[in-house]
Amino acid sequence: MKSAVQLENTRGATIGFQEASLDIWDKKYRLKSKAGDVVDETMDDTYQRVARALADVEAEGDRDRWFEQFLWALRRGAIPAGRIISNAGAREHKPATSTINCTVSGTIGDSMQDILTKVHEAGLTLKAGCGIGYEFSTLRPKGAYVSGAGAHTSGPMSFMDIYDKMCFTVSSAGGRRGAQMGTFDIGHPDVLDFIRAKREDGRLRQFNLSLLVTDEFMQAVKHNRDWVLAFPLDEREVGQLGLDLTDTDQVLWREWPTATGYVTNDKGQVACRVYKKLPARRLWDMIMASTYDFAEPGFVLVDRVNEMNNNWFEENIRATNPCGEQPLPAYGSCLLGSINLTKFVLDPFADKARFDWDEFHRVVKVFTRMLDNVVEINGLPLQRQREEIQRKRRHGMGFLGLGSALTMLRLRYGSRESVKFTEDVSREMALAGWETALDLAREKGPAPILLEDFTVTGEMLRKRPEMTRDGWKVGDVIPGRVLHARYSRYMQRVAEVAPELVKDLERVGARFTHHSSIAPTGTISLSLANNASNGIEPSFAHQYSRNVIREGKKSKEKVDVLSFELLAYRQLVNLAAMPGGTRPDDQLPDYFVTADDIKPKEHVDIQAAAQRWVDSSISKTANVPTDFNYEEFKDIYMYAYEMGLKGCTTFRFNPEAFQGVLVKEKDLQNTRYTFVLDDSSEVTVRGDEEIEYDGEMHTAANLFDALKEGYYGKF
Repeated sequence: MKSAVQLENTRGATIGFQEASLDIWDKKYRLKSKAGDVVDETMDDTYQRVARALADVEAEGDRDRWFEQFLWALRRGAIPAGRIISNAGAREHKPATSTINCTVSGTIGDSMQDILTKVHEAGLTLKAGCGIGYEFSTLRPKGAYVSGAGAHTSGPMSFMDIYDKMCFTVSSAGGRRGAQMGTFDIGHPDVLDFIRAKREDGRLRQFNLSLLVTDEFMQAVKHNRDWVLAFPLDEREVGQLGLDLTDTDQVLWREWPTATGYVTNDKGQVACRVYKKLPARRLWDMIMASTYDFAEPGFVLVDRVNEMNNNWFEENIRATNPCGEQPLPAYGSCLLGSINLTKFVLDPFADKARFDWDEFHRVVKVFTRMLDNVVEINGLPLQRQREEIQRKRRHGMGFLGLGSALTMLRLRYGSRESVKFTEDVSREMALAGWETALDLAREKGPAPILLEDFTVTGEMLRKRPEMTRDGWKVGDVIPGRVLHARYSRYMQRVAEVAPELVKDLERVGARFTHHSSIAPTGTISLSLANNASNGIEPSFAHQYSRNVIREGKKSKEKVDVLSFELLAYRQLVNLAAMPGGTRPDDQLPDYFVTADDIKPKEHVDIQAAAQRWVDSSISKTANVPTDFNYEEFKDIYMYAYEMGLKGCTTFRFNPEAFQGVLVKEKDLQNTRYTFVLDDSSEVTVRGDEEIEYDGEMHTAANLFDALKEGYYGKF
């Protein structure tokens, strides 16, 4: 491997890539032939391959010019998501792969045929390298009678097990871990089983899990009301059970993702049979206890997701991609990319440290065009996925390295100044993106959905009362570009700072319906950004370990890494500096903070500042210490709701439950694992100790986790 790969900052200094970063690039993103021969000699060769593939989408006479522009942006901090980096320009070597990270399944119908059809579609999607999300609360609850089978159903959780095993098998065969999200309605009768699902060793480990939490439920928690668990009824059930549709103790009318086959009213609501009532706070406490101990389920505040959706007039979103930053409709897909914020810090760590807003603006504009071209080479395996992405051209541009960049700017993550910077950088990214959306629409045409005409419905007028004030009536015809630019809540916010831009978007249409989301960026941060902090997060630690999957290795491998800001500080300021230094000549400044130093509400404040200008969602985890107070922990989620977030996830290190991807050495040293040997004797060791087992060396923590969770030897 060539070692000439260097990271150039804006003042010409070079920060050499650490070995772990080069190793991940080599294993995950470096193009190799079917025979294993290297095609990308250097990381810059990877950039050139991607730039060429995306420039070739342009008109023939413009391709060389855009190749140079795209390559410039890649070298200046634009980092397409992993599927683009890995697969763009690689069709000769891996023709059946996609450049799209995010998809959501079609709605899973409540029948065996449709459940298995969606398993088949998901298998093809995962095989192409995409992650996928599903909603499972469309399936009837455990114990419900299935007339066609003459038996009672085993419920949605049992069918989730099928998807879980399929994902593990497909990802094992393909050498890349599959990624899935399972969402579930807070009002489904089996919601308690969903909350407890991951308490069983090895179960649903190919899934992230999130609850679809409604405003109605959150208000029930706040005001100590009862909460109803219910599921839709068809005409046959109403007759067989002798239900009175007007009796609120028997039937509840709710919005549901599909009305087909169910009893509905003139508002489009579905009649749901009441299975159980319980205090909302009791359910809330169960969710909080599970999240505290097992880091799941996460929250998707689904009403806010749909209220703020740019395509509010057509979509009813019920699921997200595996990490939650892309709420998507049935068969929805979205491409991703992130901008490395550390690239724009001038004079890092100095009194005059500052952010290069002009260059950031230019990179966002070029990168937006690059990402738009990904739609043309999407490689999605299903026709309906391809139709969806071509009709709406969703983008998911975000940033990575926020925590590292703040440190280089001498700002403490979570401080008032850091919150302002986060909002500023998110707003400027949005404005540059929508300016480019207008330019591209004039040059290449808007997203097709925005050229379509829609018939005004009563539901539209109910969701957007201002349409009535503007004179729209049921039955009128209105262009999609008007519904998008004038009446989406997000674009109304953009219009507060760029009114003329939004007026032009209403008149012309935008090239895409969505522009931004902030992904977790784990491996691209570690590899291509030299371990700049993930996405919107602070650095997990400045010296720590990552557990990575190695093809052919029987447990995960522990890889030691340093944060980018520590590497930079050592090279630019003080070579002797180290975390936990006690002498004046080896101490780090107090603005060098890590995830454990940030208060939970500070995490939420940062996320809320970005969410204001991000039109999709944000993948963010509020890390809390193992001994964090439970009552204070519960407040995080209510605070997230009150601050206008679309979702919330927390992580508390709990070695009894699982082994995380990111691990601090002190946590491993303080944790003991007990192994039972063949003769029934027991051996207890520290988590960081090396153990020889089955002809390989493993850390005790990773070996214990692999055996407990059932994935040992299956990578």
